[in-house]
Amino acid sequence: MILAIDVHYKETTAKAVGALLQNWDDAVAQQHIIKYIDAVEEYVPGSFYKRELPCILEIFKSVDLHSLNYIIIDGFVVLDDSGKPGLGAYVYESIQSQVPVIGVAKTNFHQNEQHVIQVLRGDSAKPLYVTAIGTDLPVAAEHIKSMHGEFRLPTVLKEMDRITKES
Repeated sequence: MILAIDVHYKETTAKAVGALLQNWDDAVAQQHIIKYIDAVEEYVPGSFYKRELPCILEIFKSVDLHSLNYIIIDGFVVLDDSGKPGLGAYVYESIQSQVPVIGVAKTNFHQNEQHVIQVLRGDSAKPLYVTAIGTDLPVAAEHIKSMHGEFRLPTVLKEMDRITKES
């Protein structure tokens, strides 16, 4: 199984959504897991993981980690060429390196070229920025490229983003 996770914030609350897929090219998730989190941390530049990680951990409470082959997060595993850890690295550490984590971001960080692969999907001229831990980066990038959908953002990730923003 593949678990994709996204989180949306409204002031001091958050809505975390997990989408479970069987295969990379699935058009729809087999199941969505939705968690509402009260009293989330404030955003601190350079420490985004402090706000997002607790929300992701709420999703993990409803999933058997042993059934997962990959976790996809909306964000970075590695932030820059020096190897500064991003949200995905903290997710990987929090689950004791049990499941590879792939980060998918829509914009890149300054001085981040060595640990990221740009993935063009569909007819989009704008790439997605893929980082990974626990798996080879080129393999992770190919998985994201192979996901269902004609557009820049894979269908399941776009749907998950929509669900996070629903009331």
